[in-house]
Amino acid sequence: SHHRLFSSPVGPAFPLSPLAEVRIVRPRRRSAGMAGEQLKVLDALDVARTQWYHFTAIVIAGMGFFTDAYDLFCISLITKLLGRIYYYDPNSTSPGTLPPNVSAAVNGVAFCGTLSGQLFFGWLGDKLGRKTVYGFTLVLMVVCSVASGLSFSSSPKAVVTTLCFFRFWLGFGIGGDYPLSATIMSEYANKKTRGAFIAAVFAMQGFGILAGGIVAIVVSAGFKNKYDVPPFSVNPIGSTVPQADYVWRIILMFGAVPAALTYYWRMKMPETARYTALVAKNTKQAAADMSKVLNMELEEDAERAQRLVVDQANNFGLFSKEFARRHGLHLVATTTTWFFLDIAFYSQNLFQKDIFSAIGWIPKAATMNAIEEVFRIARAQTLIALCGTVPGYWFTVAFIEIMGRFWIQVMGYFMMTAFMLGLAIPYHHWTTHHIGFVVMYGFTFFFANFGPNSTTFIVPAEIFPARLRSTCHGISAAAGKAGALVGAFGFLYAAQSRDPAKRDKGYPAGIGVRNALFVLVVTNFLGLMFSLLVPESKGISLEEMAKEHEQEEAA
Repeated sequence: SHHRLFSSPVGPAFPLSPLAEVRIVRPRRRSAGMAGEQLKVLDALDVARTQWYHFTAIVIAGMGFFTDAYDLFCISLITKLLGRIYYYDPNSTSPGTLPPNVSAAVNGVAFCGTLSGQLFFGWLGDKLGRKTVYGFTLVLMVVCSVASGLSFSSSPKAVVTTLCFFRFWLGFGIGGDYPLSATIMSEYANKKTRGAFIAAVFAMQGFGILAGGIVAIVVSAGFKNKYDVPPFSVNPIGSTVPQADYVWRIILMFGAVPAALTYYWRMKMPETARYTALVAKNTKQAAADMSKVLNMELEEDAERAQRLVVDQANNFGLFSKEFARRHGLHLVATTTTWFFLDIAFYSQNLFQKDIFSAIGWIPKAATMNAIEEVFRIARAQTLIALCGTVPGYWFTVAFIEIMGRFWIQVMGYFMMTAFMLGLAIPYHHWTTHHIGFVVMYGFTFFFANFGPNSTTFIVPAEIFPARLRSTCHGISAAAGKAGALVGAFGFLYAAQSRDPAKRDKGYPAGIGVRNALFVLVVTNFLGLMFSLLVPESKGISLEEMAKEHEQEEAA
């Protein structure tokens, strides 16, 4: 069952919709071998004008991403609340906090699931088809979102264990969404606007982060108005009302809503033509599917299709010498750049609330009651998302077909390195100038998203052959999640102060926030260096990019 891929994108620029039979146009020379030949259905997709089905594909794939971001990031809004409810120490003068190992588990278990899911579903998407696997990941996300808000008993250990168990499997489903959303969008798009379309799917992540903050604000504001209790310093036990337990559960479970809404549309989407034709080798079915999508008559010449898809197709595998020769450096580039990016990106995002507290944006925990604290944290994160995170994604959508992937990535890494230096060197100045710190911080985020955070997602969906595309995207994304784990946990311990009085309870001495920022400067710079290996795929068809039509070299 070796899947093979073939095909080359340089067909005639044909304005008809994608899959039309092009007999009337200049006859193609067969003697030229594969160099200029392309299946008609893929040619049709490549030159299709932007139309309604492109936008439905963006919304269907994008809502998965919206849910992913909501589910992954909403946990950082509620960890302090969990500490207050389940880890309150009556002998202590400060509110309860999660012990380091519990905090690491709650924050990181979803990433472990995501990493495994990216590898597993990425591989499965190349074996069974994109669409089949896509529905399954969605069901997993809906079920686990709901389940993560339910606990089997009320002891702290039971609550955290069930939460972590379901967050792992939630992450597993989310992991599948990465390679599949990117691959589906890149295979549906035309070559002129493909980058912008994949970027638009990814940009839904920004709205997901925003939605997490807004839901937390609404829920906590509602509960705060109903249960207006004194702050912790006045009444340690009364400041956390029993109903606060509903707040975090509602926030977590709400993640099931957007995913459930798109299930029907996901199931109606036909399999991508590139998978059906190039991997499953059913060109007739591909033409039929795309005729419906493109609203035009397409038929594929059976003999020509057989020659392109079977006789002249490559079939080297992921671990072959041929793959290493053609795509080895590409895979190194996509994995390393995503790895270094996520170290910085996730250490920032998960520890925003700690940074906000450190610079005085969020008052001392003891001066608030439990629900008010959720409200304040959510408000600060939503503000950063609105000003820095969301606009960055849409700048990428707007400029990617002008600047290209390579320059956006290099520029983004360069600016992140510069702004991180600007935060780290005069760090003590920023502890008194909060507005300046937040502006600089927002810019680092803006250039992560108008930069490598978007491009590391787009490029792996474009440069590998169809039969390995989903797998290679999954491997790249998993490298990113490994970086997220390093960022999330490394930063958690590293940012602890050397001064015991300033450290979080239970943590060993770290290197402090300032030195941790210097470490991030270095990882950003390494990302910049490895970005130089990334190939430019702007405006080139997928088959040409992956050199589907080049014959393998004799071993």
